[in-house]
This record gives sequence, structure tokens and C-alpha cells, in this order.
Amino acid sequence: MISGSSSGGKSTLLMELARRGYATVEEPGRRIVKQELLGDGGALPWVDAVAFARRAVALALADLGEARDLSDWVFFDRGLIDAAAALQHMTGEPALETVRQHRFNNTVFLAPPWPEIYVTDTERRHDLAFAVAEYERLLGVFPSLGYQVTVLPKVGVSKRADFVLSKLGGPG
Repeated sequence: MISGSSSGGKSTLLMELARRGYATVEEPGRRIVKQELLGDGGALPWVDAVAFARRAVALALADLGEARDLSDWVFFDRGLIDAAAALQHMTGEPALETVRQHRFNNTVFLAPPWPEIYVTDTERRHDLAFAVAEYERLLGVFPSLGYQVTVLPKVGVSKRADFVLSKLGGPG
């Protein structure tokens, strides 16, 4: 799983891993925002963050179910734990407890805040301070669930992909 700060280069890294032939799963939040912008917008994160997080959990569970049939590595751009952590942070519900049985590879890669490349767009409207707070929260969440966190270096995408693959021991 590749998680971490918004606008930290996660999606770009996933595109590079896909270019190299690995299966990737697009961030649930981005897909939800795209759908909501075409519809009534009721579950947009800046309209109803809890509804958005609940949809992200459901979509991430579906993604995980589909990925179980693949034999090689599958790289997730955020996913179930990110969504459950957000839901728990906002509501106090034990959302992280409900996802413990859904395991990913023990090594999770976190993209740190990267102010030099941080941008907002129609799908990402929050500021850098929000992204930093989210990253710091995730730095604690993953180890609490038994994952080993590896922080991604702030280097070009090709070197970042090489770093990920080398940490995982080469081709899947």
C-alpha cells in the first residue's frame, strides 16, 4: 500500500508502477469525488466528510476483494486503512478495529508532505496544513495495526519506484 500526504506524489508513483506492469488500484477518494461531482455532491469530503469516508471504506473493501484474485503485487493508492482512519478520527467509531482482518503486505510506503509539489485541484481542495495533519495521523495508525512504515524519499518518480521495488525484494 502507498499512503501518506495528499499531493505527496503517490498517484504519480502508482502510474510508474503500472507502466512497469504492476497492478494498481486508484485512490478510492478520488473516484468518489469524480462521481459526486457528476451527481448531487452529497458525499463530497467538503460537504459531508463522514458520508465520504463511509463510501471510501465500502469502495476500498470492494477493491481489496477484487485484488485478492491477482497473483502478483497489487499497489493500492491509499485504501481501506486510510478511509477507516479518517472515519474513526471524525466520528470516534472503532472503524480501524473493523478492518483489522483485512491485511495488506506488512510494508506500507508513506509519501511525506512535499510542499514543493503540493497543489490543489477540483478534487483536492484542502490545504497543506490539512495534508500534514493527515500524514502525521497515518504515521501512528499503520504501526498500531502491525505494519512496518517506510517513508518514501523525495526523489524523481523512477527512483521512487526503484526504491519501492528494492524494499520489497525485487519483482513480485
